[in-house]
Amino acid sequence: MRHRKRGRKLGRTTSHRTALFRNQATALFEHEQIRTTLPKCKELRRVAEKLITLAKRGDLTARRQAAKMIHGTNLHYTLFDDIGPRYQDRSGGYTRIIRGELRRGDGAQMGYIQLV
Repeated sequence: MRHRKRGRKLGRTTSHRTALFRNQATALFEHEQIRTTLPKCKELRRVAEKLITLAKRGDLTARRQAAKMIHGTNLHYTLFDDIGPRYQDRSGGYTRIIRGELRRGDGAQMGYIQLV
């Protein structure tokens, strides 16, 4: 039985999955919208919303925890100085997922994830 097992494995090992979400979260905060498959969008939402919640806190511990997940020093400042204060009055739901077209090669459902 699969009770209380959260998240999708996406056909990857744990380290590969962690690296994938670190890279995608970095791209999301850099461009504020990315295009990927729908299951990856849904899993990336969990990672991105936790990072934005850390950015809303803004203390040193939160900065260190977020620095473990995102690449690039300038992006770290962008997350805490621009994106975090933008959502200060919002209690969740910082991202939006929009279904896209089917991918031409294999017919996978694509989606866009963007910051609200």
